[in-house]
Order: sequence, then C-alpha cells, then structure tokens
Amino acid sequence: MSIIIVDALGYGKGKRLATIDVIGCGPRAIAGVLEKYDLNPKIFPANIILSKPSILENYKILFVSAMTQDLTTARKIRILWNRFSNGPAIIGGPIASDPYDALIRAGFQIAIIGEGEETLEELLPLLISNDYDPYKLEKIRGIAFKLNSELKLNPLRPIMDRDKFRQYKHSVRTIRGYPNYRVARVYVEVVRGCSNYYRTTIELPDGRKCNNCNLCRTAPLEKRYHCPQGIPPGCGYCSVPSLFGPSRSRSIEVILDEIEGLIKLGVRRLILSASDFLDFGRDDLVYPEPLTDPRNPPPNLDAIEALLNGIKSIITKMRVKVFVGIENVKPCLVNEDAARLLGKYLYGSPVHIGCETGSPLHAKMLGRPSSPNETLNAIKLLKKYGLRPYVYFIHGLPGQSIETAKETVKIMKKAVALGAEKITVYRFQPLPMSAFGNFSRAPPAYRNPASYMIWKTANEINSLLKKELIGKIVEAIITKAHTRRKKLILAYPFTHGPVIYLKNHWIAEKFINEIVKVKITGIISDRAVEGEVIEEL
Repeated sequence: MSIIIVDALGYGKGKRLATIDVIGCGPRAIAGVLEKYDLNPKIFPANIILSKPSILENYKILFVSAMTQDLTTARKIRILWNRFSNGPAIIGGPIASDPYDALIRAGFQIAIIGEGEETLEELLPLLISNDYDPYKLEKIRGIAFKLNSELKLNPLRPIMDRDKFRQYKHSVRTIRGYPNYRVARVYVEVVRGCSNYYRTTIELPDGRKCNNCNLCRTAPLEKRYHCPQGIPPGCGYCSVPSLFGPSRSRSIEVILDEIEGLIKLGVRRLILSASDFLDFGRDDLVYPEPLTDPRNPPPNLDAIEALLNGIKSIITKMRVKVFVGIENVKPCLVNEDAARLLGKYLYGSPVHIGCETGSPLHAKMLGRPSSPNETLNAIKLLKKYGLRPYVYFIHGLPGQSIETAKETVKIMKKAVALGAEKITVYRFQPLPMSAFGNFSRAPPAYRNPASYMIWKTANEINSLLKKELIGKIVEAIITKAHTRRKKLILAYPFTHGPVIYLKNHWIAEKFINEIVKVKITGIISDRAVEGEVIEEL
C-alpha cells in the first residue's frame, strides 16, 4: 500500500518564513507506526509537493501534518490530492484540534486529534481495505470525520500510559524525504506532553473563572487532571497538556537507537525535543502517578546524564562531528546542578526559556509555572555553565496592560544584561483546546501601545545583538543554492543562529553539506546575515 506523509508544519500560506532549517518529529512518529505494519511510507515537505504535485499520483493514502496557522497550505495540498487520487486524506497535528478547520475549511476526510499512534493503529485496517466504509469510523476514539457532508466528532482518546508510549519507535529512513536533512536541525522527541497542570485565573469568554480552590497547585498529582470549573490545564495560551497530556519520557534505548540511525544517514544537527527537556525522567520519580506538577520533584539528573552520555558515546564511536542541542526548559527547574550538567554535555548550545511576560502577577494569572525572576536566575545559571540562553515573550496576551508591558521591557533588558543572546517575541494566537482558545487573536503590535512597547524593545535589543556578530567567525554547515538566486549559497550556523548568505559562492559551492568556518561580514535582516567562507574544517 503506497502511503505519502506531507509535512506542512510551519508552511503557513505555502512557504516557510522562519525556522527553514527545522525538521520536526511528528511526521516520523506517524511513519514509525506505519513501518510497524510493514508499510513503506514516504515523507515529503509541503514545498516539494506544491512545486511538483504530480508526486501525489503514485500514492493511495495521504497523511498531512500541520499546525493551526498552516490551514492554507493544508487546503492547497488537499485540492492537489483531489486531482491525482480518490484515496482517503487524513490530517493530524495541532490543526486537528479544531475539526472544523481540519475537515470543513481544509477539506480533509478524517482528522486525528492529539496523540496519533493508537488511533492510527485502529484506523489502518479501514484505510487499507478495499471497501473503505466511513460508517465504521464512528467506533474509533480520537478522530473527527465527515459523514454525508456532516462533521462527526468522536470522544477523545485517553492519553497513552507511559509503558505503551515507550513501545513506539519513530521512523529513521524517512528522514531522507527531506532534501535538506543533512544540514537541518532534526528534532528527536525525548519527552511528550507537559507537566504544567496549573490553570489560568483570567476569566474566559464563556464566563468560566478560577474559584481559587488551588487543587491544580496543591492536590495529589492525579487529581490535578480535573478542574471543577472545567478550565483546560497549563498556561492559558498553550494546548500541549490538553492535546498530549502530562510529561512522559521515551525510553533511553529507543532514543539512542533513533539518534544512531539518523547519524548513519548523514544527520549532523540534532535537537532533543520536549516542552521542557528537564522533565526528562521526572515522570520516573512519581510513577505510577502522572507528572502534573511543574516544580516538584526537581530534575532527574541521573536519567538526563544517562541520556546525554549515551548520545556522546554514539558520536565518539562513529567519529563524526555532530551538534546536539535541546529545545526548552522551564526556569523553575533550572537549579545549579541541572545547569552544571547541561553545560557538561551541551556547552555552547542555545537553550530556549519561556518568560512570556515580565509581570509576576500577570504570569500567575496566565497559569505560568515560573516567575520572571526565576527566568532571570535561569539565564544567569545557564550562562555560567557555558550555555546560550534565548528568551521567549508573547505580546497581546489576555490580561496584558501598559503596566505589564513596562515590566516586560524591564525583564527583557535585565535578561540581556545577564547573558541572554536573543529575545523572541510572538504575537498571541488562540489555540483550540487551550484555555484561551475562544479569545480573539491579538492585533499587530503597532495597533496596541502595550504590544508595540514590547515588540519595539525586542527589535532594538536584537538589532544591537546582531551587530555584535559582525567580524565573528562561526562554524556553519553549507546548504544548496538559494532557490531564486542561484549564485547565492546559504549556510546555517552549526549550533543555531541566523541564516548566512555567503558572498564568495564560487568557494562555498565546493562544500555543500560540509562544515566550514565563516566570517560574518554584515547584517541583512533580523533573520539573516552576510558572510564568507574562510576555512574548511
């Protein structure tokens, strides 16, 4: 059975404007389930399908992975699929948390909501049978589907228990479907879900409001699942706990197997993916209870060291140069011992820290597990042990005011003074299945004085930080020529940073997929710099 998986994550209206060197782990997780049943799926990024849609005619079943903001791209792919096949079209990823968007607006037949592995295993016999009957879908939990032009939403599937979750393996071979996999940051899932089961205290549009029972902060772990007021768990703007449940760690053996396989295929930049890397192994400390407390117990340093040391051993054995980084950490879990351990194995690696607001009161109202001052402390500790802190903020959040914006500006400036290397500001967007899912999207920053204050400060800070790059020599990995300007060769900083446009393309084109030393010579934008190859490593 020929099955195609299209990775539309981050493609928005048809083109990635940021994180163009990122390959997420979701599509490979789905491919892993299909390979378990001896199927042979292929993965293609959305841009490949949009530029050469005839690829679709070779396949009988379509899977698309997309985020909420990728609706336009998902719809384009579905329209192309109609031209080449009458086979079933299934969509998953965060976009599926709003079945109306996934099925009516994007036009898919089936949406897999939340964790996809168990649902897909039940769905597969129907998909690959010659007598595909949509009426049989009514018994499968965790999906929405169209029946006679009517949208049907089945009950959600319970979150997988930890032991079953650990049995699933992600596909390795399908990474070759991404043309840039040798130079991209390839994400490897190490933790799924989130341990923050606090709730927002901001009144929701439908009138639901925290009654200060404090169960989500003080009750036994399992009782934190349920809020008497029906408020979804986690930071109000985030849907991860609702979609994927509490934090669960994958087994070290499975992760190491996957990493070794990826390196053998030529992957050289790996990101250990988790909503909080310091949650890795914390679920072991509370098992069989769910990990629904974002602060206690502290990080499981033994488990983290076992994982990182295992990765180091693989790289040493294979005698290749590989960058290993992590994604996010919660400031409240960054203590001296944790920072020291991360520095031991990940020295020089960026670490992303969510702060979101500089106001302690606003942070608590949002359901944040950490205070702004804890963010500053985390920056200080991570910097002390040789890591590179990047800090996130969000403008336009519910509860934002001029006062919270002023506090946020102060924290931004303090963060940079303590060593933060980048300030990233996002615009608030309501996500389905999050507490703030029914709020309106924030207006552009220039339309709101408080948002503009936050955005302007971040822009000024990042501009100054970018200028400090001029004259620096960095390790970079060279990718193919720019799609529109053939004489322009691109490179990515081997660890992380802005894309580099290489001036001496006649030299750079000799080192495609190789690591070189590059001197930064100028600033192009907030996402790109100019440089020239000075030495091959």
